[in-house]
Amino acid sequence: MSSHRKYPSHSRQVRSAPDSSMPPPTLSQFEHVSRYWDNEHQCFAARLLPGEYYVTTAQEMIATVLGSCVSACIRDTRIGVGGMNHFMLPLDASQGTSAWGEAASAATRYGNVAMERLINDILKLGGRRENLEIKLAGGGRVLAAMSTDVGARNIDFVRQYVRDEGFKVTGEDLGDIFPRKVVYFPDTGKIRVKRFSAATDRSLEDRERKYLSELDSKPIGGDVELF
Repeated sequence: MSSHRKYPSHSRQVRSAPDSSMPPPTLSQFEHVSRYWDNEHQCFAARLLPGEYYVTTAQEMIATVLGSCVSACIRDTRIGVGGMNHFMLPLDASQGTSAWGEAASAATRYGNVAMERLINDILKLGGRRENLEIKLAGGGRVLAAMSTDVGARNIDFVRQYVRDEGFKVTGEDLGDIFPRKVVYFPDTGKIRVKRFSAATDRSLEDRERKYLSELDSKPIGGDVELF
């Protein structure tokens, strides 16, 4: 018999009135993730930054803003437990497209960790692979000055990963030139994507360039755990 905690089926879940003064408990490994009360949706939300992921067993929202990064929103449809990641594959922008081939294994490993950690945490909470529902968003070409389309590389990676693992994608909003705000409700599977004008927020482009530079400068070993 499984030792995993049992959760009620999604069809029997009853949403109680939210209490904006008391956030639901979070799993210990996600205490560093910023959470806030979202007035529009009347619930607590976890805000993801690049390189973060979050899994919840509560009726809360997960939100992030994506440029060339990709987020996978994954949940077990039977128990309503799920989460989201936010990843960008490393690229040495100073060397243009030639750097991608040299860093290919590093790129794949980073994307793999982002997906595996999210999926494994859901499985540890009682989820089953055959019940997983996956939705994808992001991968916009927002770093227009770069010769390599980082967003397209991220899209290619996540689609290949899903195929290799035998999962099905039930919804996606990928590519084009737009940054996106994504909000996801793991207990219901609802996802909302808001596209911004390509020129709306230059700070997002600056942040992604800085993040790419940091990824290139960090060693691949050490704190990267493979599954």
